Amino acid sequence: MEDGFQGITALVTGASKGLGRAYALELARRGARLILLSRTESDLRELAREIQQTHGGAEPEVITADLAGADGPGRVLRELAQRDLRVDLLLNNAGAGSAGPFLSRPLEPQLRTVGLNISGLLALTHAIGGDMAARGSGGIINVSSTAAFQPLPYQASYAATKAFVLSFSEALAEELRGTGVHVMAAHPGAVATGFFDGTTATIDPSAADTPATVASQTLDDYARRRAASYPGRGVNRLMTWAARLLPRRTVARVAASFNRRLRLHEVVDLP
Repeated sequence: MEDGFQGITALVTGASKGLGRAYALELARRGARLILLSRTESDLRELAREIQQTHGGAEPEVITADLAGADGPGRVLRELAQRDLRVDLLLNNAGAGSAGPFLSRPLEPQLRTVGLNISGLLALTHAIGGDMAARGSGGIINVSSTAAFQPLPYQASYAATKAFVLSFSEALAEELRGTGVHVMAAHPGAVATGFFDGTTATIDPSAADTPATVASQTLDDYARRRAASYPGRGVNRLMTWAARLLPRRTVARVAASFNRRLRLHEVVDLP
């Protein structure tokens, strides 16, 4: 599915590494012009050069900002206005999460998770989505997770933020139905990235999808104007149905057992 991306301008948040980098590369392959956003300018510049050398044309725009900071989203919006950049596709990929028992883990990273996964996403969506609605065209992809569909003991704050993204995306999609602005939430499962870097938690590559696969399938689903995307292996979507059908208390206990098998109840920071 290549339709719908040629010549559009796409803003990808969290583009410097992992899944965000894969989204940027796949969008460039499909002919989109890129605005790359993250906190790390050197990584973004390297990615912009790679995209320009591979696909030609103008080098992607680079914006550095911390979306979890109080003025992060404002800085992004000012940069867009100063450079006269119009966004046709907002891909809210930037995210963070902590693992381990909630009360024994540091509070600051969990507050940052809420700031980035919720507040930063809301601020950009409100401003850029408003511009899209005013002109009657555009699209928003919010990267959620299969974690959104159930409480996850030992990933409590992370799963809660993704549940917010799920609910918000579904509501906004209905509000914007018929306006020309398409909203889709993507719900990948485990992805082989450095998500748990800095802690003793790990992601088993054999049980995780590659960023490139997730990016490609997400964009295919967006091109088909689907309401939701479950990129990666089929079991990802199947797992969300169990959480919808079973009693919530049972779901929480099953999820806790699963995460204990992954030893997430023992997570500590690396020295």
